[in-house]
Amino acid sequence: MEISDTQKKWDAIYQKTAEGEYTAVRVLQENQHLLPDSGNALELACGMAANAVFLAQYGLRTTAWDISEVVIERLKASPAMADLAITFEARDIVLQPPPAASFDVITVSYFLDRSLVPHIKRALKPSGLIFYQTFTQTYVNEGGPRSRDFRLADNELLQLFGDYQVLVYREEGCVGELQQGYRDEALIVAQKP
Repeated sequence: MEISDTQKKWDAIYQKTAEGEYTAVRVLQENQHLLPDSGNALELACGMAANAVFLAQYGLRTTAWDISEVVIERLKASPAMADLAITFEARDIVLQPPPAASFDVITVSYFLDRSLVPHIKRALKPSGLIFYQTFTQTYVNEGGPRSRDFRLADNELLQLFGDYQVLVYREEGCVGELQQGYRDEALIVAQKP
């Protein structure tokens, strides 16, 4: 199978990335009380799999997918992953989205491909939860992708998951004291009907 340019890009990035701490994103840390006691969880575009580690330590059977075979092989070989219930897979999620009704929790962070949202929604079981956090087009500080295609428009997460019950939403944009608060990103926790 031919390696895509996207996979080559991320393989090169992860070959240079040192193994570090596994710190889950804010949307998971601050809202872990909403997670189910058991079930299947998926981290899409997992990178170094910090969210997958968090979910597995919480007690969920966790799957972590990333397009980079380099990062997936590193994670599989990592002693830090040895005792965790995580299944790792190198997978182009655009070409192979998750199957329908297969996960109780899906988390996505710092990845945006709008064409995947209907697949993510289908992949959640009834009453399943999406935990999503990524960059916004309205931002105060530099960081994240330069292309607006990979950044959320104002209130876009609310629109993408508008048919779900929104449990948590945060996006502060450029209102008020810009050196305080939650800037440059949006996050949502929403439940499938």
